[in-house]
Amino acid sequence: MINYEFLSATEAHQKLTELGDVLQACVKDGASVGFTQPDDRLAIDRFWEDKVNSLASQDCELLTARDNNSVVGTVIINYCAMPNGSHRAEISKLLVHPHARRQGIARQLMNQAEQRAWEKGLSLLVLDTRSGDVASKLYLSLGWQIAGSIPCYARSIENTLDATTYMYKVSATIS
Repeated sequence: MINYEFLSATEAHQKLTELGDVLQACVKDGASVGFTQPDDRLAIDRFWEDKVNSLASQDCELLTARDNNSVVGTVIINYCAMPNGSHRAEISKLLVHPHARRQGIARQLMNQAEQRAWEKGLSLLVLDTRSGDVASKLYLSLGWQIAGSIPCYARSIENTLDATTYMYKVSATIS
């Protein structure tokens, strides 16, 4: 059974290795999530250490999916720090370990992240995803809208430049 839990900075710090394992497995599997070298564990660990600091300062929240107490999925809600953006957040690092896919984990992570954002009074969520990725279909099925795309936006692990698609979702109370 998959359990979903928002982690505190202390809890996330205790799970750094598992968080790194999920991210590394997804990058090795070709996910476009900011990393181009799947074996650069130092960069992956540094990313999660920085996120723990952001959790501690409440700049973001981390939702995890756990199977038998092991982290198999993540999503991050990054809150906008600027006063004119206090109504919005960015969704990032929707990750599901390749061996845990096809169980609805990504959908559940997104549903719970959205619910948390709406409960906090946010009215707009944004994200970006590699254009044409399977994730785009998930986001569209959840009611996300395409804002546009930018060509040659991100370098892949194959060293090609891929386009990214920006998406948004407005709270049902606004739309």
